[in-house]
Amino acid sequence: MDVLKLKRMAAERAVDFVESGMVVGLGHGTTAIFAIRRIARLLREGRLHDILGVPCSCQVEDDARALGIPLTTLDEHPIIDLTIDGADEVDPNLNVIKGGGGALLREKIVAQASRREIIVVDESKLSPALGTRHPVPVEVVPFGWRSQLAYLESLGARVALRQTPGGDPFRTDQGNLILDCDFGPITHPARLAAQLDARAGIVGHGLFLNLVTDVIVAGRDGVRHLRR
Repeated sequence: MDVLKLKRMAAERAVDFVESGMVVGLGHGTTAIFAIRRIARLLREGRLHDILGVPCSCQVEDDARALGIPLTTLDEHPIIDLTIDGADEVDPNLNVIKGGGGALLREKIVAQASRREIIVVDESKLSPALGTRHPVPVEVVPFGWRSQLAYLESLGARVALRQTPGGDPFRTDQGNLILDCDFGPITHPARLAAQLDARAGIVGHGLFLNLVTDVIVAGRDGVRHLRR
């Protein structure tokens, strides 16, 4: 089955949990955009109302505005009822790696502010252990970034500076750089997350541990709802 169709199935199923009056986190990426489009459609049809969205990136903000979704900020609404977002890899404990699209810092801020974090994926994103199929994106400030590269290598990672298609360093919405870190299968993700969190110059990483409440998975046999 076409991967885009699976992504759409998962994302649109997640929108079933959105209720009128909610503040909704709007995730970044090729799967989450299907949820944003369905929310906009339901608002136009009058089947949802009084929805306020909190976008996880500048791109999502532009997309949501173009679709007519009313937006707000975390400053105005520091508690989010429900967030729908994608992921790059999901382990059996519903821990995930995020950040393939470069919005990991804002996505984690929104996830931590959410009562419910719903991840939408196609079945290819399921993995026996984080790091098996996807590197861990690490967002670093530009100042002294090579020292962060050396630190990450000391933790056992093969590190690559993310670049744009034109060959320039990729910049996040905050103007930071991303180092994609291949650790291989991660035996102790909480330990690694603590090592990354403790390092000055690292402002975010793609290990989302104990944040996800639900995962909606679309595959050849249909859509499954996994709960923590």
